[in-house]
Amino acid sequence: MSTLQEAFVPDERTIFDWIETVFARGVRRPGYAADRWTENFCREKFLQFGLEQVRLEPVTLPYWEPLESAIIVRADGRESRIPCFSLPHSAATDGDGLDAPLVQWRDETPGAVRGALALVDVPLMRAPADLPLMLAGAVTREADTSWRRYDPAGTLAGATQVLPFSHQLMAVMDASIAAGAVGFVGVLSDYPGDSNRYYVPYDGVARAIPGVWISGSDGARLRQLCDAGRVQVTLISRAIRHDITSYNVVGEIPGADDDSVIVGSHHDGPWASAVEDASGVSMVLAQASYWSRIAPAERPHRLVFLLNAGHMAGGAGVHAFIDRHRTELARVVLEVHLEHAAIEMVERDGGLAASGHPEPRWWFTSRLASLEAIVREAIVAEQLERSLILPPEVFGPSPTTDGGPFHLAGVPLVNFLTAPFYLFDAIDTLDKIHRPSLAPVTRAAIRIIASTHGVSAGRWQGQG
Repeated sequence: MSTLQEAFVPDERTIFDWIETVFARGVRRPGYAADRWTENFCREKFLQFGLEQVRLEPVTLPYWEPLESAIIVRADGRESRIPCFSLPHSAATDGDGLDAPLVQWRDETPGAVRGALALVDVPLMRAPADLPLMLAGAVTREADTSWRRYDPAGTLAGATQVLPFSHQLMAVMDASIAAGAVGFVGVLSDYPGDSNRYYVPYDGVARAIPGVWISGSDGARLRQLCDAGRVQVTLISRAIRHDITSYNVVGEIPGADDDSVIVGSHHDGPWASAVEDASGVSMVLAQASYWSRIAPAERPHRLVFLLNAGHMAGGAGVHAFIDRHRTELARVVLEVHLEHAAIEMVERDGGLAASGHPEPRWWFTSRLASLEAIVREAIVAEQLERSLILPPEVFGPSPTTDGGPFHLAGVPLVNFLTAPFYLFDAIDTLDKIHRPSLAPVTRAAIRIIASTHGVSAGRWQGQG
């Protein structure tokens, strides 16, 4: 069994340099020039590391590019414009835009928005930082889940986490559409930083009506106008949408046997997106760099490195990879996904500031006692505080990760993820990277992968 070879682990500066390189290319939505560049960058790095069977596997997915987003408000004889951002893959407006009254959404009277633009408050979820542990206990029926937490300084106790989703998740427009609204104006109420640049939904599904996001402060002004009387609005949301071919980037190296471990993340992002997921790209490159320097007999299994396309289009890349390689999945010992080395940001003195902590770390781990022990040991060895070991089904049928579909395909997994509120916002810039996490998370993943030495795919699959 291979022991950790510290000299071969890329250091923080090297991993962060890769993040900077990817981030510098600009907005990395599926099919954008920066995402095309990143595909080739990853391919070239795989080749430089000496990986074999390096290839680009095609993925068909929808391309979406907003061209113009505007709200023109007419009330009390005056006209004003409200800054906004179009909801991804929502319907485009024609001509000079969509003219309609603006009506506040109320749960008790949904029919009031029929034929109107629905003004809908969409607050992000706020929850105790250790809520996932309570949910884990409900899933596993464990009386004591304390072993699932590694937080020696106790910083999660009493802390509140702001998540990057509302309770509606991707379905933010659905109730308005069902109620007969002709358009959607989503208010990011109580959103840290008062932003309107929120790339949700990202499931790649075309919606039947146009929609835009506005900031909480602008939403408050519009609500005041609606309370005072009738408000007429022109909504403009122009965009390009069509199918394209993007690519999963794949490379392999042989190991001690022909069972395999897959190490993955995704290469696209909603903006230039340092955390989401230039950090994931770089953590996968760090694994490829490390394992390429280890002798084949010391690698636990064949290693497959995967950087998926189209996470921001409904996870198109990972679904395409699973479909393409379904007959090979029975030989997969473990799937490791690495996403989001993130700083926790909090509101302070009217702005946003780093809390001094990493965002809570979630380690979705298949319910195999030996695998859970391996993950716990790796977390403790690297002193990765604020870590929670979670069952894959803690939030639903599969983990909320790009690698989650592997769980539904029956593949054992360890998926590392953090969920800062800014994950889908343009404020996800280089200063949001938790640089002290980069090398320790890399080493922890190495320890987890190395610990699969001698474990066959058949031994774990079907036990979870």
